Amino acid sequence: MTASGSDDPAGQSGGGEVLAPSGRAVLLVVHAARPEVRGLADEVTRELENAGIEVRLCADDRAHLGITEDRSGELMSDAAIVPADEDAANGVELVVVLGGDGTILRGAERARHGDVPLLGVNLGHVGFLAEAEREAVGDVVSAIVERQWHVEERTALDVTVTQAGHVVHRTWALNEVSLEKAARERMVDVLVEIDGRPLSRWGCDGVVCATPTGSTAYAFSAGGPVVWPEVAALLVVPISAHALFARPLVVAPTSVIALELPDPGSAAVMWADGRRSFDLPASCRVEVRRAEHPVRLARLTSAPFTDRLVAKFNLPVDGWRGRR
Repeated sequence: MTASGSDDPAGQSGGGEVLAPSGRAVLLVVHAARPEVRGLADEVTRELENAGIEVRLCADDRAHLGITEDRSGELMSDAAIVPADEDAANGVELVVVLGGDGTILRGAERARHGDVPLLGVNLGHVGFLAEAEREAVGDVVSAIVERQWHVEERTALDVTVTQAGHVVHRTWALNEVSLEKAARERMVDVLVEIDGRPLSRWGCDGVVCATPTGSTAYAFSAGGPVVWPEVAALLVVPISAHALFARPLVVAPTSVIALELPDPGSAAVMWADGRRSFDLPASCRVEVRRAEHPVRLARLTSAPFTDRLVAKFNLPVDGWRGRR
């Protein structure tokens, strides 16, 4: 897919949000705790505004950055402040994130509702979801100005929690949803079902249900396989299960994964992308399936996933001769 900045010639989003005079705007999401982020955010804002692209900033990020209400003397005084809600990305062509994977996942929450591509600049450690590193921010700004990006669609998860047949919670995830024990001293008893049929019952620390994108995150730490993003599949990875059959599973993208808590005494908590938690009620059922709408990542290059894997994990490839 090609850059989507010119998809709306009228300069409005589906929600009726009016864009900048040039018809272009981006939403900036930042990790305010990073010491370098303020200067970097100022640099990005200044360069994009000079190119006629409006920069928007959510109210919560403004507060975390310590920007005053009147913003007199503030370097980011040109950034438009928008409410920190699901409509924050309405009317923008990109959500640009300055931070690590956690900040990018927060940016995905902003971008998802408006179906807006997400472009991350890594200020963290691994930054698997990021497209560029800090030193390449000038190239990122140039690519945004010239609309030199393509869109890569990534599978997301829809999650439903029911109790006694009634829906008590819904959420979604880009990387994974995890069901985990609530008490450190006691395992959680989980009955796993795939496509309407029972698979096994695990006494464990938890279970991770992941996308290929999330295969390098929590699922990887729990012993799951690395899955290339192009692979259409879902993962089920038990965490420290006391069971004869407790191997990571790769299931069809159309599969419905269900996790039940048959023991009324089992206390568990559910996490979505490690950001949003929900205390699971007794004897509940968690259903996980592929989301109808994917998350859209903006990419500046078409480098193979193998190269990203080697770079992010610093894998030893010295001595490789390759195809002659």
